Amino acid sequence: MLRKLASSIVQSHTAARWIVPVSRMSQYGPHFIEPIVNKEEIAKLQETGELSKIAHVPIKAALANQTTSVFYDPLVSQFTNYVMKQGNKELARGLVEKGFENIKRMQLERYHLAESDEERAKIELNPRKLLHQAVENCRPLLQLTPIKRGGVRYQVPVPVTEKRSYFLAMKWLLEAVREKERTVHFPEKMAWEILDAAANQGKVVKRKHELHRQCEANRAYAHYRWS
Repeated sequence: MLRKLASSIVQSHTAARWIVPVSRMSQYGPHFIEPIVNKEEIAKLQETGELSKIAHVPIKAALANQTTSVFYDPLVSQFTNYVMKQGNKELARGLVEKGFENIKRMQLERYHLAESDEERAKIELNPRKLLHQAVENCRPLLQLTPIKRGGVRYQVPVPVTEKRSYFLAMKWLLEAVREKERTVHFPEKMAWEILDAAANQGKVVKRKHELHRQCEANRAYAHYRWS
């Protein structure tokens, strides 16, 4: 009986030793590189000659939503993912496209109401470019991080990474859209917020400037970041 118990304990220990967490497992080795789906990046690699250097290197498979189509935009795809709730990607994509349609109609109306050619030249009609411009105007450069020193918690300004800044810009845009009155549909509210942010005005741009003012006011605590 004791022998069976001892053998079962040894088997359980050996089995647990070979169990690897899911987060560490990957079907690709460390020598695999990320796929390049943007045609502009591929053209740059061809011009510089870097493409021939990585021609023999194994590449990871591209994601299902990545494509070399001229209509594919990584920022729009990421924004659509932030709009999505409970995995309903089709609904989120439809809302974003409807919002782009509303932006196009508003800009065309302004274009036809413009009196001179100079005013018309300043009006951007492409809603995707307006989204890019809106996100760039909403990106924060600094953020406040609580750091405890001597029993006191200080709000220390630290720089924001590029990925984090894009995330915060799109998150703030969607929060501003959802805070508006519920009687207005989501695509219309989204169009208003994107146009305001593209013109460097509106609630989200004010929120970014307010955060920068707080970071400027707390710059005396900046040295706590390294101490």
